[in-house]
Amino acid sequence: MTRRLATAFLGSLLLVAYSAPVRAQVQTIEIGLDLPLSGIDGASAIPVRNAVLLAIEEANRRGLPGGVHLALEDLDDTVQGKHDPAQGAQNMKAFVADPAVLVAIGPMNSNVAKAQIPIGNAAGLAQITMAATAIELTHPPDAVKLRPYNPNRPAFFRVCASDDRQGAAAARFARDAGLRRAFVIDDNESYGKGLADVFARAFAADGGSVLGREHLTPFALDFGPLLTKVKATGPDAIFFGGIVSTGGAVLRKQMADAGLGGVPYFGGDGLESPEYQPLAGPAAEGTYFTLIAPDVGHLPAARAFAAAYRARFGSPPGSYSPGGYAAAVVAIDAVRGALRAHPDRLPTRDEVLARVAATNGLVTPIGRIAFDPSGDLRQPVISLYRIHGGRVEFVRQAGG
Repeated sequence: MTRRLATAFLGSLLLVAYSAPVRAQVQTIEIGLDLPLSGIDGASAIPVRNAVLLAIEEANRRGLPGGVHLALEDLDDTVQGKHDPAQGAQNMKAFVADPAVLVAIGPMNSNVAKAQIPIGNAAGLAQITMAATAIELTHPPDAVKLRPYNPNRPAFFRVCASDDRQGAAAARFARDAGLRRAFVIDDNESYGKGLADVFARAFAADGGSVLGREHLTPFALDFGPLLTKVKATGPDAIFFGGIVSTGGAVLRKQMADAGLGGVPYFGGDGLESPEYQPLAGPAAEGTYFTLIAPDVGHLPAARAFAAAYRARFGSPPGSYSPGGYAAAVVAIDAVRGALRAHPDRLPTRDEVLARVAATNGLVTPIGRIAFDPSGDLRQPVISLYRIHGGRVEFVRQAGG
């Protein structure tokens, strides 16, 4: 009798063990992160990685339903010191091939995003960028062409303003400063050219004169002939669409050599980099650039984030760090909601994607996040900064 009872009891234990939900064991959900972590762009990208890691660590300490653990899978899209769309595409394929990756964050550069969006769309993998601002990434008809597998299902979202808003804000800032004659230059990449196009149209529509348009040659180092041509037009401002690694700092440095050092130099968020002032030298003075988010000193959530970042990493956050943290908060909130909805299993990518798209009013260091049907922020904010006395100063902001 005792043996029979013992056998029955053991059998019941085995039955309980084998019928327990899979979630009874600790499981890991991965968040993919694609950034240019090396080269010149790495100076801006590494603080973004730190911010995403901070959000994941905080979420793990707080705990997720079922005891699920979050992990970061970060990949570099840099090749030979420069962000590379082909490498970005390979990184996205790696995320898609890993079933543990349920959402991806990044990239920073629009041409990389353009290469990644069709891959993520086909897999139903939600992707959230903090810095890729090209209009074509979300606005029809170009955005629809980037989603050939499911044109009506955007999987790409951004917690930053798009270049139609950023370029128009930069033009408004320049005109408000009394500038009337601008020469417009870009690096001929998706982000830079699109931003410059918008600036030129908005500047002219607001009563300014666009004296000329030029595109930089990739990897060129001598802009002397171009700047001689620019000087002959008599500009009171030069606008550059592009980033530091595609000529933004070198162009400004050589403006001084061409006798244009006193002319205000405007640009978008691509000029915001720890490498800009070292490369531009003293000529960096008089540079104005926009950022695609509120100034971190103007929101309580931003101040709390900055304090947590400094405590964790021993340095102040970078300019894109609040956006990276916000993207991670959106991703984690979507995962958490999907876990709560299905406590007996891990969520699918489609379930996480649906919850990212439905984000509405989520508090982050860059304000409350809500997406429109295209994946853009409903109320983006643009901030203007200048380099004065060797320091970056907040000037004003618009929108949101």
